[in-house]
Amino acid sequence: MTTPLSSTSLSIALTGSGGAGVMTAGQTLLDAATNCGLYGLMTRSTGPQIRGGEAAAMIRLSSKPVQSPGDRFDILLALDFENVQRFAAELPLDGASLIIADPAAGEMPAFLKECGATVALVPLAKLAKSVAGGRISMVALGVLARLIGLPEAAIIAAVAASIGRKKPEALEASDKAVLIGAGAAPEVAIPRLALPSEPPQRRWSMTGNEATGFGALKGGVKFVGGYPITPATEILEWMAHALPQCGGVLMQAEDELASINMIIGASYGGKPSLTATAGPGLSLMIESLGLAVASEIPLVVVDVMRSGPSTGIATKSEQSDLNIAVYGLHGDAPHIVTAPLSVADCLLTAQWSVHLAETLQTPVIMLSDQSLGQARVVVDRPADVVFATKRLVLDGPAEGYERYIPTESGVSPMAIPGCPGGQYTADGLTHNARGTPSSQAKDHVGQLDKRQRKLDAFDFGEHWAEIDGEGELAVVTWGSSSEPLREAVADARAGGLRVKLIALRLIAPAQPARLAAALEGVKRVLVVEQNHAGQFWRFLRAHYDLPDDVVPIHSPGPLPIRPGEAFAHIQKGAHA
Repeated sequence: MTTPLSSTSLSIALTGSGGAGVMTAGQTLLDAATNCGLYGLMTRSTGPQIRGGEAAAMIRLSSKPVQSPGDRFDILLALDFENVQRFAAELPLDGASLIIADPAAGEMPAFLKECGATVALVPLAKLAKSVAGGRISMVALGVLARLIGLPEAAIIAAVAASIGRKKPEALEASDKAVLIGAGAAPEVAIPRLALPSEPPQRRWSMTGNEATGFGALKGGVKFVGGYPITPATEILEWMAHALPQCGGVLMQAEDELASINMIIGASYGGKPSLTATAGPGLSLMIESLGLAVASEIPLVVVDVMRSGPSTGIATKSEQSDLNIAVYGLHGDAPHIVTAPLSVADCLLTAQWSVHLAETLQTPVIMLSDQSLGQARVVVDRPADVVFATKRLVLDGPAEGYERYIPTESGVSPMAIPGCPGGQYTADGLTHNARGTPSSQAKDHVGQLDKRQRKLDAFDFGEHWAEIDGEGELAVVTWGSSSEPLREAVADARAGGLRVKLIALRLIAPAQPARLAAALEGVKRVLVVEQNHAGQFWRFLRAHYDLPDDVVPIHSPGPLPIRPGEAFAHIQKGAHA
């Protein structure tokens, strides 16, 4: 029997007002734990304001790889109580939890009083003021290090790596504040994680947005046109520095309409191209995506989903853009929709998405979300995957060139501007094989068939989904719901239940034969997702033959799906 991951991990939340250093402290704690040989995940929660306001850094540390939030928090350290009640539903605490707070912070909010947790008062602000230039967040790090068994030296080293470029006196003040905080840590028993005796192998620390950018570079992207939008902006920020080092160019557009049209133009010119946005931006890009389908111009649009509709909650996560990604284009416009299955999987999925776009000369929408994009994870170095990506292009002078000539695969050679004899019209009008606009039924139907055939004839291979386990009960999910389900399924197996996990990375086009094979022998299916309307469940019903016994389980954001909640659904499904 395996040990449930929940018993080998420790979850810590730091909360405070804007400017208190919550996110920096959380990042430093994660870095220090990583250097001591632990794995970890840090998620973040903020209010809808652009700057300032309340913030929460939520860290889960483990001796095993972890890419999902825990079911509860062992420790909550509140730097202050300003608007902390806004996180009440996001901070599950119980009688075994510990709350650390400053007695000078004022009255504790009711939800913290009522959770049954042990409360330890530490004069964080007073201790910080005892050091010239001391910061309350550094004192808090010292308190946490002593409580959970991390050497103070590991925290100090992580702080030095973070602020090493600042003045020496700032680093000295931080060191003193950490040590003072460690000395003031309450003597409370907290479960500790065993640190490895040997130095850990070098691990990767990355956010989903950073992993997406890196995957795009590995896929060969050379041009990015983008317009900042929460929670996708970090993709553009990361690529603004990395892309020029790889011979590429990033341009910030004046809006989402300009960014999608920029990448259409760059791709038409022969350069693999990408943009990143969120739901409101995707809505604006839909017409131009149809143009890319009709003119068979490859590109990738990364949608880092957030709670909607309209502006919704810009800083919170939800898997609610599936319908617009799959069905939002008007007319018959076959295209590809992918979804990463974890923070680390953003790398593979972005790389694969570029490969699919270039190979099939079609737009790809990649559905990440805030819980993946802005979370930071510590993982072992991902396996290096290589795709034989090559756009089919006209490689020499041509006579009578027909850009859209029907082929067995549906993919036809694309002339790059400047190729002798390769002139053609690329627009959104129905056209014939040469690209000349046409209103003839035969041309319309012929081109519709051609574009559909590209997707129907292509072998998407093993990356379409991740499948694990056997049993008459199967859990089918997608995207960011996959990791908490993976952990829950592992715990269910440890308890003797036979259950299969099927997590789809390829949403569209549908793969009915592959899913039928994966569901062979399955009698009951749980379909789990994070949105209000059950969009994924309804998509599966429309495009797949499912067993008669299907249980849809869907809940909207912003609250994440947690492993314990998923485990309860699996237990109920197994015994119903």
